Amino acid sequence: MRLVLQRVSYGAVRVEEQLVGEVKGPGLVLLVGIGPNDHSDELRFWAQKCINLRVFPDEEGKMNRSLLEIGGGVLAVSQFTLYGDARKGRRPGFSGAAQPELAARLYDEFVGYLRETGVPVATGIFQAHMDVEIHNDGPVTLLLGSDC
Repeated sequence: MRLVLQRVSYGAVRVEEQLVGEVKGPGLVLLVGIGPNDHSDELRFWAQKCINLRVFPDEEGKMNRSLLEIGGGVLAVSQFTLYGDARKGRRPGFSGAAQPELAARLYDEFVGYLRETGVPVATGIFQAHMDVEIHNDGPVTLLLGSDC
């Protein structure tokens, strides 16, 4: 699993110019890449990590609050291109990403683990061409995952 976590003031996903998911900040946008060897325990671990990671400021401006503590939401967007390999040639290869059927099931499972925490979770549409709007706050961007 590979994740790009961004602290945001706003995030939205549109498909064919229709709004399909949004988070009004403060919150997180999670770009989610699924690998072929990912499993339930790992997905649960990273879902918990994302919502409990202290990336929001406290009264002194220090990153000392989690998403749960501030009452924010998540926009989770599937992103197989996180597994892009551009070491050879000029076109990235994506053979390191899970096949679509497996990736869809595991992505949905990951989103389910996020929702189990009570955090509001919006999503894009798996395998759709999406326009993603991200208003990164800070900016705060972290690379997370089992093989990052």
